[in-house]
Amino acid sequence: MSALQLPREQLVNVYRSMRLIRRFEERVMEEMGTGDIPGSTHLYAGQEASAVGVCLHLEDGDYISSTHRGHGHAIAKGLDVDAMMAELFGRATGTCNGKGGSQHIADLRHGMLGANGIVAGGVPITCGAALTAKVLGNDRVAVAFAGDGAMNEGAMSESFNLASIWKLPMIFVIEDNEFGEATFNAHVSAGSFTLRAESFAIPTLELDGTDVFAVHAAAGEAVQRARGGGGPTMLHIHVPRYYGHYSGDPDTYRTAEEKAAMRSGRDCLLNFRKRVGEAALIDADQLDDIDGEIEVLLNSAVEKARAAPFPDLSALTTDVYVKYI
Repeated sequence: MSALQLPREQLVNVYRSMRLIRRFEERVMEEMGTGDIPGSTHLYAGQEASAVGVCLHLEDGDYISSTHRGHGHAIAKGLDVDAMMAELFGRATGTCNGKGGSQHIADLRHGMLGANGIVAGGVPITCGAALTAKVLGNDRVAVAFAGDGAMNEGAMSESFNLASIWKLPMIFVIEDNEFGEATFNAHVSAGSFTLRAESFAIPTLELDGTDVFAVHAAAGEAVQRARGGGGPTMLHIHVPRYYGHYSGDPDTYRTAEEKAAMRSGRDCLLNFRKRVGEAALIDADQLDDIDGEIEVLLNSAVEKARAAPFPDLSALTTDVYVKYI
């Protein structure tokens, strides 16, 4: 079944998830301007089709790991938006009780192994989760989301090797937004990402990350292969990045014209609306209603976060050390 032939209810959920991620990130950017969210954030806006297209195939028991740009992955995997917003505000009601912040959101109840501030840092962890699934003999899979910069880290090559040798039920999702912070990827990455993975005997698929239907179809093949014992796959997904590298990045290394063209020509939400509209699958009015529902949801999330208490001082030493004996 092609993704465009998904049941109407599932198509609605795809749009809702992508729109929720987009507005969550835009709202976070707005709230950063008030000073109420401490630290900095790395926003996922523009890349929504990648997380949603992949995670649509996953269950709570499946694993994902994320990056410093991890809000979209967390939402697509089913984490609670109220708790995520509270986490960014540093409140005790947050996903990690206000102690993780933007770059370290994790929720093992949903198989979210955590965002990670270290480039490629989550990939070896995901290998461990995939190895657990294989040893236990269940049909769980593990997905490692990583950026193009991660492809130049030794941890990525080591993970490719382990996953291939041990035929781990794992999917490497490389979200290539063309920039490592402010450096154009072509200036620092030699050769082909696809050929790098294939040199480890890992099948690869290269995709347009603004087409959620293409991502969904490719991810379905990869997940089915992993669940069936066929080993890892790499998805090289080309995505836009609407904001600078982080919330304080002036983003002067891209021209205003380039950024405007990116938003008008490479928007997964606009592409989705066009595709389902042309196929007469969902009315534009219904999609507009979803937009309104999400505004209400996020207004409530921000209000709850602002009203929530900060962690008690005793939390400074809670969960810092683990006793195994």
